[in-house]
Amino acid sequence: MRTCFDDYAKAGGTAADMEHLPHTSLWPTMAPEAYLGLAGRIVETVDPRSEADPAATLAHLLVAVGNVVGPGPHARVQFDRHPAALFAAVVGPTAKGRKGTAWSAPRYLLEQVAPEWATTRIVPGLSSGEGLIYHVRDEQWGEEAIREKGHTVGYDRVKIDPGVSDKRLLVYESELSSVFKRMSAETNSLSAILRVAWDGAPLATLTKNSPLRATHTHVSLIGHITADELRLHLTEVDRANGFANRFLFLLVHRSKCLPEGGRVPFEQMEPLITDLGEVLQTAKTVGDLQRDAEASEAWAAIYEQLSAGEPGLVGAMLGRAEAQVLRLSLLYALLDRADMIRLPHLEAALAVWDFCEASVRRLFEGRLGLPAADMLLAALRSRGPLTRTQIFDLFGRNRSAADIDAVIDLLLRDKKIRTTTRETGGRAATVYELVP
Repeated sequence: MRTCFDDYAKAGGTAADMEHLPHTSLWPTMAPEAYLGLAGRIVETVDPRSEADPAATLAHLLVAVGNVVGPGPHARVQFDRHPAALFAAVVGPTAKGRKGTAWSAPRYLLEQVAPEWATTRIVPGLSSGEGLIYHVRDEQWGEEAIREKGHTVGYDRVKIDPGVSDKRLLVYESELSSVFKRMSAETNSLSAILRVAWDGAPLATLTKNSPLRATHTHVSLIGHITADELRLHLTEVDRANGFANRFLFLLVHRSKCLPEGGRVPFEQMEPLITDLGEVLQTAKTVGDLQRDAEASEAWAAIYEQLSAGEPGLVGAMLGRAEAQVLRLSLLYALLDRADMIRLPHLEAALAVWDFCEASVRRLFEGRLGLPAADMLLAALRSRGPLTRTQIFDLFGRNRSAADIDAVIDLLLRDKKIRTTTRETGGRAATVYELVP
């Protein structure tokens, strides 16, 4: 798999440093294969007049189109359906990253071909799992008493809530950090509901007074966040395993400076609108899409690498590589109006995944996702070698010797640190230092 690291990273540059550096060679690079077919034509048409990163424009387009086509088109892994529903987090510096600009053209195009969807099926401001279910809820029925002469003689079944007939929902979060903050509350069900929504299973609340339920849903999500906010709110392996690995993370930046702004002439957008409309019409007739022989052979060659996994926070965040690539390849096939997932569709999906993998590594490389271990590593980076006594002091002596020994043993086993000796003028002291 490509990792897209360059000389800057080899020289010790960090993602935080990169956010202030505009040159594109310092960022993950999207391979040309990702700009396949109609998706590529849209990005190439828009890009000269947009300050957004082309990768960000592509991400918004893929997530949005994947939601508009609905739950019908899908690929299968045994008996599990994988529709074209994607979650994506676009990571970049505040307003200077032009993350919002990347949504402008995809939204405009889809407003032309799916105006009702654009008006009613895009929602911001996720606050709770119950709130999400409400926007895709099933109809609810109850009983109404039949009364005669002041007495109840029976009951009629009546519709209490008509529910929502269109189960497509695109959650657009310009401040994804606020969602992460809400999910940290013990009583907030949002994380659990989003996980189930990505899986495509029925959504439900266990609240007695509000038994909401939603079936056959098709939920997509795209959010914007800065690198610092992401690192602050996503620090533990269990959170990455349970939630973050359902996201595609894309580290982006402003691609160019256009003082006068820019708008693509309608005559250039018109053929894209026509082709996108045809894509949506064709998608209505599509069910299970399978790989052809050539794509199947390529999939077999790459599958072991995709599913191998690795320890730590990076491994946790990349833990659904196979499913993500499968959904992306399905989406590229739909954009191509193809009757099967072909090799170019798989190659395009892998190019997007490579970019996402490189982004995650830039953002989280070297972090284990265990707060105590990451705290010790950070101290060793900033202060240099530490004795065991100094490590105890680092944690304020609020952790037991067994806990600290476990952290040290983990870092030694993973070859993140090593022991050496320091001369003190008397007995040599054992110290722990980072492995170069």
